[in-house]
Amino acid sequence: MSPAADAATRTTRRSTRFVSWVRAWRAGLVPFDELADEIAHDEEHLFADAPGTWTDVPLPQGLPAFAKVHPDDIRLVLPAPGDPRGLPGPGELTGAAMLAGEAVMTPDFGVVPDVRRHVSGSGVEFETVVWRYFPVEGYRPVFQMGAAEAESELTLALSEATAQLTKLDVAQWKPELAGALQQLRRPESTATLPPGFDPRARRLFARASVLDQVLALAGSNAPGGAVNGFEAQQRDAALRPLTTACRQALVAACNSPLHA
Repeated sequence: MSPAADAATRTTRRSTRFVSWVRAWRAGLVPFDELADEIAHDEEHLFADAPGTWTDVPLPQGLPAFAKVHPDDIRLVLPAPGDPRGLPGPGELTGAAMLAGEAVMTPDFGVVPDVRRHVSGSGVEFETVVWRYFPVEGYRPVFQMGAAEAESELTLALSEATAQLTKLDVAQWKPELAGALQQLRRPESTATLPPGFDPRARRLFARASVLDQVLALAGSNAPGGAVNGFEAQQRDAALRPLTTACRQALVAACNSPLHA
């Protein structure tokens, strides 16, 4: 895999870590003291508009909002244009989640990550992630496929996308994308879930996390060089079912049942 593709596969959507670790905490499988570090890694994370607070607070001060929520009621949602499944009706939360492409939902509230970019006085760029709290009423999660079905769908979509991209000769004008997709047949990922998730969920999460970043790499490739507008449209059409299968896989893995 090229350096560009490799760099693009090192991180996962922030809400996947948030949901999985908070669910494991609520199931009594990990201590509260570990949550903020596991969610944030080396980023700065804050929590905004949490009950009992009046300003942005450090992430550990916002996480108690989940203290009374059952782990099965904490759900990952990864919406996309034309696919708002898992979100409540029109409103501020849904708008923020659609813009971010991710959200954490419970029956009474949701939280959405907002990435704020800054430049220090010395010109160094850095980011702050703010998890914004939105109350909701009468929210009920929609049906989502299980890990076994999601894994099957992902495998099929990956095979079909790879075949399509081979026909399009993507290796000629986007070698890092072609190489990354081939690498996914036997991915080596450090992305993992906390204690409590079964082996199938862990395998699915690791594979889908790598693929999610490969697809982000593909989406960031503006037409140019050997790629014309028609070729870009063909590429996007080939990747669209795979993108959907990848989102479904991440959701199924993070929302799968926990085991002590």
